[in-house]
Amino acid sequence: MIRILLADDQNLIRAGFRALLDAEPDMTVVDECGTGHDAVRLALRHHPDVILMDIRMPGGDGLEAARQILSNAALPGTRIIILTTFELDEYIAEAVRAGASGFLVKDTEPAELLRAVRVVYDGDALLSPSVTRRIMAQLATHSRAAAPPATLERITEREREVLRLVGEGLNNAEIAARLFITPLTAKTHVSRIMTKLMVRDRVQLVVLAYESGLVRPGWAG
Repeated sequence: MIRILLADDQNLIRAGFRALLDAEPDMTVVDECGTGHDAVRLALRHHPDVILMDIRMPGGDGLEAARQILSNAALPGTRIIILTTFELDEYIAEAVRAGASGFLVKDTEPAELLRAVRVVYDGDALLSPSVTRRIMAQLATHSRAAAPPATLERITEREREVLRLVGEGLNNAEIAARLFITPLTAKTHVSRIMTKLMVRDRVQLVVLAYESGLVRPGWAG
């Protein structure tokens, strides 16, 4: 059962999400709230698997709440999907940096919302293509053209190559085709890299690839 916490200051939004999620046989909404402070408090009480977090809320916004939750050692398995009204929200890149595993606009189709919850629960990351492009552009613009940090010394040359391709936005099948390996081998490499670099998911790998200078503007594609 996927345990979900809803954090949104609009009662109607929360009611709609709760009805949709609770109707699924593998999901349950453990609680809901309308402020960032309450989101942190309830996360520590319930230890949810997934939090649907509005990025703009009173009483501590969703970005600060996400930072507190995702940096708390008591909540290692909690993942956050950021919700907002507009795809052009200027805080999305910061939410990804903070460790959010996904991003959805609030008018997302119900089937897409359910898929997003399952994808993130399974340990993957989810961002709509248009949002991913914006985030990667921001990361590319602000990344430093510096030598990779010491953390990259933990991975092999082959794993660096895989990380670079992850940073370019390739999925496991595309990485496999590029490197002439099987998709399962590509998936294994990605999993090992996440373990060695101590990141939660694929989104964090992309951020690390850009911020380390392993991938830079104009390299993708």
